[in-house]
Amino acid sequence: MVQFEVPAIVPADPQANVTDLLVERVKATPDLALFAVPDGAGWRDITAAEFQRQVIALAKGLVAGGIEPGDKVGFIARTTYEWTLVDFALFYAGAVMVPIYETSSAAQIAWNLADSGAVAVITEGPEHSARLAEARADLPLIRTAWEMHNGDLDRLVAEGASVSDDEIERRRNIANGADIATLIYTSGSTGRPKGCVLTHSNFVELARNSAKSLHEVVETPGASTLLFITTAHVFARFISILDIHAGVKTGHQPDTKQLLPALGSFKPTFLLAVPRVFEKVYNSAEQKAEAGGKGKIFRAAAKTAIEHSTLLQDGKKIPLGTRIKFALFDRLVYSKLREAMGGRVTYAVSGSAPLGPRLGHFFHSLGVTILEGYGLTETTAPATVNLANKSKIGTVGPVLPGVGIRLAEDGEVEVRGINVFKEYWRNAEATAAAFDGDWFKTGDLGSFDDEGFLTITGRKKEIIVTAGGKNVAPAGLEDPIRANPIVGQVVVVGDQKPFISALVTLDPEMLPTWLSNNGLPADMSLSDAAANEAVRAEVQRAIDEANKYVSRAESIRKFTILPSEWTEASGHLTPKMSIKRNVILADFAGEIEELYAVPVNTTNVSLS
Repeated sequence: MVQFEVPAIVPADPQANVTDLLVERVKATPDLALFAVPDGAGWRDITAAEFQRQVIALAKGLVAGGIEPGDKVGFIARTTYEWTLVDFALFYAGAVMVPIYETSSAAQIAWNLADSGAVAVITEGPEHSARLAEARADLPLIRTAWEMHNGDLDRLVAEGASVSDDEIERRRNIANGADIATLIYTSGSTGRPKGCVLTHSNFVELARNSAKSLHEVVETPGASTLLFITTAHVFARFISILDIHAGVKTGHQPDTKQLLPALGSFKPTFLLAVPRVFEKVYNSAEQKAEAGGKGKIFRAAAKTAIEHSTLLQDGKKIPLGTRIKFALFDRLVYSKLREAMGGRVTYAVSGSAPLGPRLGHFFHSLGVTILEGYGLTETTAPATVNLANKSKIGTVGPVLPGVGIRLAEDGEVEVRGINVFKEYWRNAEATAAAFDGDWFKTGDLGSFDDEGFLTITGRKKEIIVTAGGKNVAPAGLEDPIRANPIVGQVVVVGDQKPFISALVTLDPEMLPTWLSNNGLPADMSLSDAAANEAVRAEVQRAIDEANKYVSRAESIRKFTILPSEWTEASGHLTPKMSIKRNVILADFAGEIEELYAVPVNTTNVSLS
């Protein structure tokens, strides 16, 4: 059994809770800008001391509003400054947040709040409140609902003026490291969401150790980040807490359509993103260059960037011709992309799905080192991450201090350590099934190299076994296909079938630009585009590229382009945009059967 384990580099403090991280930050640097909020065309700083004052004032309001220590409080909001303000106010009041994705349906809201036993809920605006209202009949325990856009937070602050500082300090200190800090529900890609009990020690010890491991990223003078992925997800939630501990200035931009202007004005030093964001940045730049008649230059620049970074990683000498081309493209292409991201981004932390070597090497040549990591809700986000001084593109890095990872006989990744959750809420059966002793069974498959760098190769439950007995990991085929600008999502199928096929959806954001660049009507419907020969040829090109990396038995030999997209609203994607494979296989069973209605003997035949 292969196993890598690194001892914690910060002594554990079993009595510490998350609020101690803020107390320590304020004591060390009270005047440090810990947040920045939009202010006209720019940003207004909020110091550590001011943030703590606001947190305490809101915590007093929650106490005045009837929140008791240990109470579960639901929270539905976009990624804004108020998210972390409410988070820490609940910690200070001794309460437990139950975060809910801002895109969740009324049924999903009802399940998370009812299962958790929440007694109150805070919503951001009327849209969230309307969905909550639909669910209220199923939530008899909910005593109070507050809406931020109604001014309820200000009213809470006013009502809490009579609550003493001593009472907040008492409540702040009730929880110790082993106590529940938050109850985060899994995305539910394989069934009912399960509530993950994450403790204060999970956050405190992981933040303290991660800050040391990633000190080049988070502890450099002037470190800052702009959060735009949902803070309800454990990935952004952990980074928010880590930033407070490390003294990183954090801004927020909930509207990804405004991301580039926000990056330009905020000028972060590092980013937190999922691979789809990096794909969008790359594809948008490529299509913009194509539209301006510079597509050939961009593709040559991208090829040079990937070649240059690969040679550097492999420790090989870079030929003179490559160095000259790299310098030229740095002026023509790379510098403009760096400026578009604010001009100061040096690192980007990527998680939740495989990034792929192509994008990793491309951004590395831009001067942005993407530190790909791996983790789950159950591991408080990171279990492994590439480090500034120890990184390998194409892997998810070595284990973090205080964490151990081993590979079971079938290759399943198992984790133990400071980051592993306590249990599934009120679900002893699921908890028992998820552990082998103190090792959490992730359900992911992986492999280690000799230096302890982990590579995730797929999901255990998603492995396809063809009729010929060939085991196929869908992710290895899906990820490179999804990188194509016009592809929205792809699901590889073929379990117990004679060959591998694929269901493909188109990206409605990128499609119009691509159509225009290829002399086709930009307003073509998804349905018409799905049947268009030029579109089909482009998807075939993406599939041919993916097939280069696998054997013939694993290659995709038929595909169909669906006339609609998969979204969270359609029930086919989770809030973090992961595919719900089981739902898709059930909903498109007819289309899958049609793929196999006529046998094929040749490779890469598309379905007409």
